[in-house]
Amino acid sequence: MTFTWTEKELNDEQSAAVREQDSVFLIACPGSGKTRTLTYKIAYELSRLTNQRQFVTALTYTHRAADEIHERINDLGVDTSQLWIGTIHSFCLEWILRPYAIYEPSLAHGYRIIDSYEQEKLLEELCRTQRGITYWDCEYYFIDEGYVLGCRDQNKHQRLHAIFEMYFKRLAENRQIDFELILYYSSRLIKSLPHIATVLANIFPWLLIDEYQDTKRIQYSIVAAIARAGHERTKLFVVGDPNQAIFGSLGGFAMPVAELRGLSGIQLNERALTGNYRSTDRLIQYFSNFTVQATQIRGAGEGRTFPSIISYNSSLHRDQLETELVRLIRLSLAQGVLPHQICILAPWWILLAGVTRRLAGALPDLQFDGPGMVPFSRDQDNFWFRLSRIALTEASPTQYVRRMRWASEIIGDLNSQNLNKQELSAKFLLRESNSIVLDETDGLSYLKAYFATLMDRLGISWQSHALLVEHYRAFFDSAEARIERLTREGGAYMGGIEFFRKVFQHRSGITVNTIHGVKGAEFDVVIAFGLLQGMVPHFTEEEDIDGGLSSAKKLIYVIGSRARKHLYLISEQMRMQPRGRGPYPATQVLGNCVFGYD
Repeated sequence: MTFTWTEKELNDEQSAAVREQDSVFLIACPGSGKTRTLTYKIAYELSRLTNQRQFVTALTYTHRAADEIHERINDLGVDTSQLWIGTIHSFCLEWILRPYAIYEPSLAHGYRIIDSYEQEKLLEELCRTQRGITYWDCEYYFIDEGYVLGCRDQNKHQRLHAIFEMYFKRLAENRQIDFELILYYSSRLIKSLPHIATVLANIFPWLLIDEYQDTKRIQYSIVAAIARAGHERTKLFVVGDPNQAIFGSLGGFAMPVAELRGLSGIQLNERALTGNYRSTDRLIQYFSNFTVQATQIRGAGEGRTFPSIISYNSSLHRDQLETELVRLIRLSLAQGVLPHQICILAPWWILLAGVTRRLAGALPDLQFDGPGMVPFSRDQDNFWFRLSRIALTEASPTQYVRRMRWASEIIGDLNSQNLNKQELSAKFLLRESNSIVLDETDGLSYLKAYFATLMDRLGISWQSHALLVEHYRAFFDSAEARIERLTREGGAYMGGIEFFRKVFQHRSGITVNTIHGVKGAEFDVVIAFGLLQGMVPHFTEEEDIDGGLSSAKKLIYVIGSRARKHLYLISEQMRMQPRGRGPYPATQVLGNCVFGYD
């Protein structure tokens, strides 16, 4: 039965995009129901599949986004057995590397993916061989011709190339690859063996891409190769907002529709979602000042006429910053805003760490949530991280569908390693997990005991399996290092099991995050500080042709478009630049904006 919906569920623009039977290039303004439209498109095309061997495939920027969309589709009552959804890295790993790695000489004798902690440790070790280079200089990404350094300081490039020569050699010696090499080898395979793209085109009648403006050229090329091999039988549904393309340092960019047409060899029909259901008219008027690509945005929400407060404070001394943040938080709470609807932003994590500790001390009755406070890495390809999701979530009806999906993924991992000797079912795995009762109060000790108990009950001798042993060591080494760092920064409670359990709970406290980390979220109140020239834009982007103007505009656009009701912007004075260059000035893009601030 074809999936249907009512006019109350989707507006005319959204419905037209969902029903479109040709490929779509969809520009979606902030708050326009992009995720809802994408979800309904997936549900609609799933319901119309007639071939049991085909899959509707959706590529998301994060695993969290994939989980959210998957759960929304389940809630719509649509069968998801023929849905594949995840990040481009996971897609390449499952559909290209695992089945075809034998044809790539560098992978033919086996490989292992290192997680972010192992990568950080290795790069930190290699950085010590080059004076003046730190791990934070080592961002890089691949294009088809090779790797590109993310560091914009040309004076460091020779030393960085020396580091990466050793880095890639070390990985090759250990038969290891990192997340960027997943893309590189996938691209090489799909170019050298064209039948791979043909096979995938026959499997995927629809390829949907979320947040296309954050996609790298090598990722566009992989998807385009599949679409091109399908000769219009494989359709693309590409959705995003070019004004939110803020991951340029990682290679992400908003490919123009004409270029994507040429790359994929298919026709893409341009459509737009122009109604913002999130923000008030005043907020839309404000953040529209910072668009870099002309797009139509109109207020469409019921609360569009709400009298938003939009303030910009460029006279606050740095020493008074925490006092002002506390005042704004208390003001918001007094206005009836719930803690989880308040967000505090800054351009860099280094600005947030100390501030968060002091806010927690000044407001002890409130909880503060942020990725930087998670006690272990979210490495989705690590077996033990995936199992920890089941260990740390409650066996409740509201979590049942999610935990069943996680259990199925665990069984898939065991099957791929020939460790499922009993033909486990997801229900049996969850039943065994739910029956485990432990008294451990330390988070790491709890997980170690849980893993040992569950594996014993399932009859799985994982200790003799090299890959799971490596994953186990990487998971706990990373967690111990993170907890040590968090504790050193003032979070003495970070190792407790209750803190661990919060990782997979819906957040209930005040969100603390970077501008990049909060993209896609929305809050009643957004408070942003550190809006300083050299941070917004980053000082390396000031060397761009436009002096970093476009980059700064996109960052402010993202900040402003997260807010539903109120927006507070702060460019604090006397935050000092390194090497004695004096205080950072306020970001120029805000100084140039003429607006009637409150």
